[in-house]
Amino acid sequence: MNKFTATATAILTLCISGSALAYTGSEVPKIAALTLTLSDPGWDGKKVPEGQQCLKFGGSGRTPRIEVRDIPKGTDVLIFEYSDHNYRPNDHGGHGKIGYTLTEANTYSITVPSIEGHTFELPEGFFLVEKHRGKGWDKEGAYMPPCSGGNGHNYYVTVKAVSDMEKTSYRLLGESRLEMGIF
Repeated sequence: MNKFTATATAILTLCISGSALAYTGSEVPKIAALTLTLSDPGWDGKKVPEGQQCLKFGGSGRTPRIEVRDIPKGTDVLIFEYSDHNYRPNDHGGHGKIGYTLTEANTYSITVPSIEGHTFELPEGFFLVEKHRGKGWDKEGAYMPPCSGGNGHNYYVTVKAVSDMEKTSYRLLGESRLEMGIF
């Protein structure tokens, strides 16, 4: 075992044992499952609708409008992480991470509007968490619509209900994944 491996193993062991000590019994925070529904005509979760792909492939895509239910009490912000499951660099939010601020305390259900792709100009209530990672592939922006060229990639969005949103951290209260479709 080299010096690097020994150090990494020691750190991993410390992290695992440290996290085991951090929560005991009923103190483990419970993450609620959100109920998510595509509420935009054309979006069926099976196939990305015609025209909703990126500019590079002739589209002018927007995020689908999404109904979010079962939002846990205390949620201040919903974070939408758009992903391409089949292309590792754009998985786990690689097509953009966008926040949406809830204006009413203890909102249980809301339909979040659609936003334009390929722009940093977000409507009121939205804010950029992380721009899409497709730099040089297609036009820059907060959200890059499906952009695989019709190669059968699976697109999805992970929605997180959070509180105590800071620039680099938050408290996760709820989370679910919603299939957007194949392109």
